[in-house]
Amino acid sequence: MNNNYDRTAGFYDTLSNVVFGDALMEAQRSGLKFIPEKAKILIAGGGTGVILEEITRLRPVGINITYVEISEKMIEVAKKRNVGENNVQFVNVAIESFQSDERFDVIITSFLFDNFKQDKAEVVFNVLDNLLVPNGVWLFTDFNVDQNHSKIWQKWLLKSMYLFFKVLSKVEASKLPETEKLFANAGYKVVFQKLFYRNFIKSLVYQKP
Repeated sequence: MNNNYDRTAGFYDTLSNVVFGDALMEAQRSGLKFIPEKAKILIAGGGTGVILEEITRLRPVGINITYVEISEKMIEVAKKRNVGENNVQFVNVAIESFQSDERFDVIITSFLFDNFKQDKAEVVFNVLDNLLVPNGVWLFTDFNVDQNHSKIWQKWLLKSMYLFFKVLSKVEASKLPETEKLFANAGYKVVFQKLFYRNFIKSLVYQKP
């Protein structure tokens, strides 16, 4: 199955810390202040669930989270996280196949879209956009490479990551999709943005019209 990180669940966090230190988590953490009290949150592609503990530090009670993750082994790790008095429902399915009658106040996608080719990214975006309430916020974190101006080491590191995870996790993409256009075309407004790890990681908070 494409984009499934079962084979890396046991060492994913350790590997990311070796390569990036705390930068991946720091980037994800930066937008959490936009989560309102008693929010309904959809986390798409949550991985090992570290983000659950970060949310709990900020909002330890009253949050309802739907946690969608294609990797069953990642969910097994995530279920062990401290979620305080928040409610978490785990759903083991690819995000493009996820369906719900609920609508969410907050959507979180951390290092999700880098797995997809452009056409698949558009499908995933539309699925998530339909699940977010008007004026809801979308916390988006991913890698950032400007093909025209980025430093060589960024392009080399990204290419190496794609080769590594293509072997272990059958990641379908080989370059980052153009997500900025997706948000702009849908009328989203950027309310927060910050770069990390020498501009290789970006964190944005979008607000839906």
